[in-house]
Amino acid sequence: MKEVIKILAYLLVIAYGLVIGSFLNVCVYRIPLNQSIVYPPSNCTNCNSKLKWNDLIPIFSYIFLKGKCRYCGSKISMRYPIQELLTAIIFVATYIQYGFSLYFIKFVILFCFLIVISNIDIKFQDVYSVTTIPGIVIGTIFAAAEKYLYSSSLGNYLLGAILAGGIISIVVYSTGAMGKGDIEIALLCGMFIGWKYSLIMIILSFVSGGIIGVLLIAFKIKGRKDYIAFGPFLALGTLLVIFFGNNILNWYLQMFF
Repeated sequence: MKEVIKILAYLLVIAYGLVIGSFLNVCVYRIPLNQSIVYPPSNCTNCNSKLKWNDLIPIFSYIFLKGKCRYCGSKISMRYPIQELLTAIIFVATYIQYGFSLYFIKFVILFCFLIVISNIDIKFQDVYSVTTIPGIVIGTIFAAAEKYLYSSSLGNYLLGAILAGGIISIVVYSTGAMGKGDIEIALLCGMFIGWKYSLIMIILSFVSGGIIGVLLIAFKIKGRKDYIAFGPFLALGTLLVIFFGNNILNWYLQMFF
């Protein structure tokens, strides 16, 4: 019986992740256009036909429709099912790591913000405050909830936001190599993960950003003077510390202390 319940729990998390992933697709498309993310209902971006429920089943609708709109035949971007699947995978991984707990809810909400922010940053090289400020507020609420429920330190998260945002601010204003929106992303991440993990997150972000940047230039996908969105690397660093933060911290302490 326990195994059945366990399987059902996983299926529920997967289904939840797929549905949320579909909603995040809407956010990524509409936020840069300054459109409402709840109204009007979903429609084809090419012919504007209102989509029915059977056009909106995550991943499966894309497969059944062979990647085309049933009304005008225009091609549907692979980005939509990929993001739905990615969101479901992240949700399941978070559930495996934290179970159904406050931390599960907290981190899947953070990942939702980061998925939207990263996609928009990659596509438009821009960060919208509507995707960062609400996240920072929600992160503060979770920090307060942890202090009340688990006697966690609220200062840990506040310092995390200050450190992460402060370090990125120094880079932004001293070099101009990054955008001001990256400061907001760093504040958001720091508010969710605390100061120790924020330091690790920043290091991982710069390392991964440097490696990917070199590869993009080496394969001539980007030029030396082209802008490379840094938001996704802050998101990647945050994801890594959420899943492997303790291991990384223990390895660092063993290596240098």
